[in-house]
Amino acid sequence: MTKRMLIMLGCILVLIAGLAFGFYLHIQKLIASAPKPGAQTVTSLTVTSIEWKPQTTSIANLAPVKGVDLSSEVAGLVKEVLFKSGQVVKAGDPLIQLNAESELAQFNAAQASADLADVVYQRDKAQLAAQAISQAQVDVDLADLKVKRAQAALQKANLDKKTIKAPFNGKLGITAIVAGQYLNPGDKVVTLQTLNPIYADFFQPQQKISQLKLGQTVELSVDAYPDQKILGKLTTLNPKVDASSRNIQIQATFNNPRDELLPGMYGKVNVYLGEAQKFLTLPQTAITYNPYGSTVFVVEEEEGKTPEGTPDGKKHKVAKQVFVTTGDTRGDQVAILKGLKAGQEVITSGQLKLKNGTPVEIDNAVVPDNNPNPKPQEH
Repeated sequence: MTKRMLIMLGCILVLIAGLAFGFYLHIQKLIASAPKPGAQTVTSLTVTSIEWKPQTTSIANLAPVKGVDLSSEVAGLVKEVLFKSGQVVKAGDPLIQLNAESELAQFNAAQASADLADVVYQRDKAQLAAQAISQAQVDVDLADLKVKRAQAALQKANLDKKTIKAPFNGKLGITAIVAGQYLNPGDKVVTLQTLNPIYADFFQPQQKISQLKLGQTVELSVDAYPDQKILGKLTTLNPKVDASSRNIQIQATFNNPRDELLPGMYGKVNVYLGEAQKFLTLPQTAITYNPYGSTVFVVEEEEGKTPEGTPDGKKHKVAKQVFVTTGDTRGDQVAILKGLKAGQEVITSGQLKLKNGTPVEIDNAVVPDNNPNPKPQEH
């Protein structure tokens, strides 16, 4: 009885093993007959080296060498407006004349008193020479003369405040001041700006300080004149770094003979830091940025295989992921410092559907932008 049970148990085990093997063969047949994923369509670019001149780019605000909003120091009624909006003036040119009749009268009275004190002083000096009066009297006369002259100077200063003058050469803005209008102290009269030369103020991180030197060439572009590149010089480095941003303020000076650049404009400045260097470059779309590093997919040729795993004698293009070290960016391009060699074919778009060994098909009918100096276009 025991021997028969063992034989039956053995038969059952053989049957189970046979069924399992048959199921395994069936699964392998299904896997072999499953359709293989097709090649993924991507765009690519052959890596080449191009010459870049080292530079750093910032957004700058334009500021005048001299600029001020002129205002009245004293209150008064506008008697005459002596300029036109947009006029070019020189330092000292009168612009606004306020009513100054009372101040003029006070000045004339003070000047007359000073003149009389001077006559008295000169007469007493002559009498002192003849020993007709004492030295003390002459000293009193001199002190009185100085007081009267000081009073006249005070009245002259009050009179001068009634005339608003240009403090420096420049171009006037638009004004709404008219004769008969009453001005209070501090009321804005007109803006005065010196436009040639003009400053561009911008910031750079403290890591760039060692590369910045006075006299370096600076290139300015503004959207008002997109086809112009204006060259200037770096003229000032702020003597301290902003503690909150760790940036240093920089000022460059540009000639502005046609007054095309105006204070308050913004523009892009490029500071050239040295001689031109060669870099491998790629479109920025080719780079995949990850917390563990930047990667790109390169195209390599690999020998194809049949479903049974044997070589089929054909070459197929596949994607291989490699790590790269990126450098500066310029327009649509980014410099590659490590990880690639000139002549390698790099995938520039379509990476999201790739992994190592994925077959690819190159179609460059539409490629990503790859311009170091792109310009906005309206379509």
